[in-house]
Amino acid sequence: MGKFRNLVLGTTALVGLAATTATSAFAEGFEIREQSAWGQGASYAGVAAGGSLSSMFWNPATMTQTGAFALETSGSMIFPQASQTGTAALFPSGAPLPFTDGTPNSGQDAFVLSSYTAMRLTDRIWVGVSLNSPFGLETAFENPNWAGAFYGQSSTLRTYSATPTVAIKVTDWLSVGGGFQAQYGLTDFKFATGVAPGLPPSVFLAQAMGHGWGFGWTAGVAVTPTSSTQIGLGYRSGIDQHIGGNLDTGAVVGFGTPGTVNTTIKLPGIASLGLRQGLTPQLTLLGTVEWTNWSRIGTSTLNQGNGSPALAPSGLPVQIPFQWRDSWFYSAGLEYAVAPAWTLRSGVAYESNAIPDQVRVPLVPDDSRMWYSVGATNTVGNFKIDLAYSFIDVKTAPINIGPGNPSFNGLVTYTGSSRGNVSIFSIGVKYMMAPPPPAVSTRG
Repeated sequence: MGKFRNLVLGTTALVGLAATTATSAFAEGFEIREQSAWGQGASYAGVAAGGSLSSMFWNPATMTQTGAFALETSGSMIFPQASQTGTAALFPSGAPLPFTDGTPNSGQDAFVLSSYTAMRLTDRIWVGVSLNSPFGLETAFENPNWAGAFYGQSSTLRTYSATPTVAIKVTDWLSVGGGFQAQYGLTDFKFATGVAPGLPPSVFLAQAMGHGWGFGWTAGVAVTPTSSTQIGLGYRSGIDQHIGGNLDTGAVVGFGTPGTVNTTIKLPGIASLGLRQGLTPQLTLLGTVEWTNWSRIGTSTLNQGNGSPALAPSGLPVQIPFQWRDSWFYSAGLEYAVAPAWTLRSGVAYESNAIPDQVRVPLVPDDSRMWYSVGATNTVGNFKIDLAYSFIDVKTAPINIGPGNPSFNGLVTYTGSSRGNVSIFSIGVKYMMAPPPPAVSTRG
């Protein structure tokens, strides 16, 4: 038994490490919601209440719903589409700049992996670990001289988290859990720093690259008041991602402060409330309300080693002024056990916009969105295979960069819009060595 567990744990770790090779996404802000093929099939309705091992991402207390040993791995292919159009003009004259109007797609396809392992130590205590990429963004523009080039060249953020957790079954109907987050981050940001008559923006490109670590925690509670009702509340804390790296001011020599730089990206905390309510032995109602604390992200300023702000060739501090607001995610779904070996699910969700119109830029052209999802689970012995598809319709987002927008460089205004959608295909594999604890109503 011990050798088998070590083999599976080692396999899980390798799967999780494989996620570091290709992880980025087009998400609300830059949150990656694709952490479970099982959960995606119902637009993540009810995930914090349990139902699968991957629920521990949202609520570690749900580990007590698993058996002696459980394993789950999911992979998602994400295909974003963000078409952008707009015009640029010199400030304050308003003279138009002769650059290509827009770009057909600034989003980048991505592959995201997640994995989970849990085992029961006693009849009351479970331990586990999850490997995830909870935040990510990759935006690129094929033409470095398009109309929005002064505010949109390319941006990359990738995060990789390991979260060891413990869960305790306090009573037959109440469980609590908690864990520690260790998160590694990578960033790469290209931007235009100036404008000159007859010269394209690509002449003035600068680049900031870096990597670093951040740490946080997770906690949750799961309540099973009846055999047909599961309620869960979980929280993943905000993380201050400390990034150190280098600023390259490009072809503009003798200006700015190239060299070693550092910054802090204040990633948000996330609270999730989930419900699973059995309506019949085969049909279950699912629901989720989730809050993301994007307002803590503020502005990230690049600093030199001496603590003073790093300067672009224009003489201005290099800053990334997010200045977003908190967002909400609401989803509802149904799960139907159509046969002993097959379960079907579907769900819809609404995700509010974290980015006010006054601060939106082409690099993150997001707005509110609707999710439409379907999924299925096939059971074969101790194994389950999850399949899911989601279509996300993103509201057309206006982009107006000028006086009042914190990203305005004082040289060029940009007026445009972005229209987007996302298709996501996911597959997951689950293994449980022994059945989970019995329902409340059957316990002695």
